[in-house]
Amino acid sequence: MSRGLNKVMIIGHLGRDPEMRYTPSGRPVTTFTVATSRSWNSANGERHSETEWFNVVAWGNLAEICKQYLTKGQQVYIEGRLQTRKWDDKEGVKHTSVEIVANEMMMLGDRRETSQASQSAESAAAENFEDQVDEDEFPF
Repeated sequence: MSRGLNKVMIIGHLGRDPEMRYTPSGRPVTTFTVATSRSWNSANGERHSETEWFNVVAWGNLAEICKQYLTKGQQVYIEGRLQTRKWDDKEGVKHTSVEIVANEMMMLGDRRETSQASQSAESAAAENFEDQVDEDEFPF
């Protein structure tokens, strides 16, 4: 029996803040874009560069983590598989989209950036918690 392999690993920068929504069954799904760049010298010594954009989809707990901690411009490592989606729009036009379905995500870049993002996420969560707590809720 023959087995296939569908594995993708990219390192790049987020092109926009992640967007999270929920399926009708309540499962979280987060989407965002990641840009990867490469550069090379041509035979005549001319410098060239190229940027490739990837659509990334994360599901479940990973979707929630990506939404909470990732922001536009942040460097990230994504590992997952390629998936092709096909659909017809309202006018009947066929569309195809290739995306990375992530199963691993790691925040990269300067520690200060990562640390500041984590601290701001933690302080926002703490502020949100304090806003939700009503002193009358506690009987002691």
